[in-house]
Amino acid sequence: MRDTVYFLVFEGFADWQAALALCEIRRPGDWQVQTVGFSRARVLSMGGLCVQPDLSLDQLDAACAALLIVPGGHLWQRGEGEPAVAAIRQLHAAGAPVAGIDSGVLALARAGLLDDCRHTGNWPGQIAGQVPDYAGTDQYDSAVLAVSDGGVITASHLGSVEFAREVIHTLDLYSPGDREDWYRLFKHAQLPAWCVGETRAA
Repeated sequence: MRDTVYFLVFEGFADWQAALALCEIRRPGDWQVQTVGFSRARVLSMGGLCVQPDLSLDQLDAACAALLIVPGGHLWQRGEGEPAVAAIRQLHAAGAPVAGIDSGVLALARAGLLDDCRHTGNWPGQIAGQVPDYAGTDQYDSAVLAVSDGGVITASHLGSVEFAREVIHTLDLYSPGDREDWYRLFKHAQLPAWCVGETRAA
C-alpha cells in the first residue's frame, strides 16, 4: 500500500522549501511522512535544524512509496549524491512519483527523469550547465514556478506554494475546489468565500 511520503534529508538541505507541502500531507492523517538520509546519521539543515533520519536510502520501500520529495541544497550543485540519484531512478521506475524543488531538480535530471516530460527549475540553462547527460531542454517550461508531468514534480526555488499545490494534487488531497481555495489563500492571501462570510457575520 502506497501510504508513505519520503523526504530526503542531508547535510545542508533547504528545510523551508517543502514545509507547506509536508504540513498539508500530514493534515488529513492518511499519510505518514518519513525522513530518509544517506545514512541514519543526524544532519543539519540549511536553517540549522538537526534531523535524525527515520531510515537510510537502502531501507526505502518502493511498494509503500506514495511520493519522494527532494529538497534543494549545495550537495546537488557540487554534483554529489549519486546514491540518492540511483534511489530516485529506482522509485520512479517502480511507479512512485518523485518531486524536486530548487537544486533538487538537478538530482531528478541526473536520474534521467526530465528528458521526456515537461518540467521547470530555477532558470533556463541551469540544468544543462550542471547535468551533461540532460536531454530535456525542449521540455523545459520557464513560464511556470512548478509543474507536474509523468509522475515527476519540479519547481523553482521561488515556487514553494506552487510546489505544494502540485504535491497536493498528485496525492489527491482535498477536492479540486478546496485545492484552488488553498492556493489563493497561501499565494494571494485571498480568503475562501465561506470564510469571508463567517468573518462578516462575526
